[in-house]
Amino acid sequence: MARFELKLPKMGESVAEATITSWLKEVGDTIELDEAVVEIATDKVDSEVPSEVEGVLVEILFEKDAVVSVGQTLAIIEIEGDDTSSEKVTISDNSNTLEVPNVNIQAIEESVALANQVKETPILKTSDAGKFYSPLVRNIAQTEGISQDELASIVGSGKEGRVTKEDILNYVQNKEEVKETVVQNKATVQVENKFQINDQQSNAKVAPIVANRSDEVIEISRMGKLVAKHMVNSIQTSAHVQSFIEIDVTNIVKWRNKVKDAFLKREGEKLTFTPILMQAVAQTIKKYPLINISVKDDTIIKKKNINLGMAAALPDGNLIVPVIRNADQLNLVGITKAVNDLATRARNNALKPDEIQDGTYTVTNVGSFGSITGTPIINQPQVAILALGAIRKMPAVIETPEGDFIGIRQKMMVSHSYDHRVVNGALGGMFIKTFKDILEAWDVNQDF
Repeated sequence: MARFELKLPKMGESVAEATITSWLKEVGDTIELDEAVVEIATDKVDSEVPSEVEGVLVEILFEKDAVVSVGQTLAIIEIEGDDTSSEKVTISDNSNTLEVPNVNIQAIEESVALANQVKETPILKTSDAGKFYSPLVRNIAQTEGISQDELASIVGSGKEGRVTKEDILNYVQNKEEVKETVVQNKATVQVENKFQINDQQSNAKVAPIVANRSDEVIEISRMGKLVAKHMVNSIQTSAHVQSFIEIDVTNIVKWRNKVKDAFLKREGEKLTFTPILMQAVAQTIKKYPLINISVKDDTIIKKKNINLGMAAALPDGNLIVPVIRNADQLNLVGITKAVNDLATRARNNALKPDEIQDGTYTVTNVGSFGSITGTPIINQPQVAILALGAIRKMPAVIETPEGDFIGIRQKMMVSHSYDHRVVNGALGGMFIKTFKDILEAWDVNQDF
């Protein structure tokens, strides 16, 4: 029997490690080809690691919540056949030469180092209550000078209340924030005393938030925490400004209603408004390439490729932004296939980490939730984001050679949020004006 090493695969250039969130198989289980063995999470997306072989899982090398680097072996799968991939290691002592199979010396060295690390910190292995702490958690605790009693006081969010990497890092961060707040408060009190400010004002405290018995306490998901951090960072980084415009999409609505059945029959894809609008966005960016940029220190990086991010809903209600690469090079059929594929796999949590990276401009369809418009937050490190509102029937003044009259038109509001540090109002406004012109000039007689 041969032994196959299941390794953490490469998941994009910027992803160097992942956290194991759960094992889908246990030791002794039979594994089929391409069957998912373990679930992992990066700072970008949750994913699964499938098996490249058929066999039996004989060893799991990392526990849940462990952080693993790309290329490290996660588990050992026993497969049928000779271990032809194993090399021989020759050991010589001048008198006898012994050949032994190579059993992954690097893995053994890592295991020995890990064992030595555990041996050096026995006091952090378990608490008085018998809690188990992973080597990673123990190492962080030792580095940050967290005592046994402090570690035991941390409320774990892992299985059976186990303290995870995120739990202890949040504890360390909060601890530092408390220290900083105490220092700031002391400085404030000194200044207030100097200028004889009322002591009652200087000692005022904000009332803590307390959950009553009737209240439901809901743990924020890992993805929710990442999204929240990303959004706060964006607000603190970019000077957000919005421009709004109303677009008459009557011709597009008529054209779609006329061709959608034939489109589905010929291409096997449902034609929604999203790919039509995404195609128009790509065309507009080609006219205004200074929207397709990012900022680094005091320089602007002008992106060569137009990679459109498309905000999509996850099953838990959070949003994720898969990317349509080189969208300006795709026709309507190509963009439709890309939009439908990414949206479906987003709903099924089947996106790969590299499919949500390298976006240069983002579009979010707030109209899919019934919203007329919105003021979206820029997806860093981009400098702009477009919000598409709901399409509604509206009374409108229609200009004709015979005169003006009131008619029913299909209209939508579009909101453009942009970073005023590098995108001024003229560019931000001209961008959506051109986007409007492209959509309103839609030919109802064109093919697809």
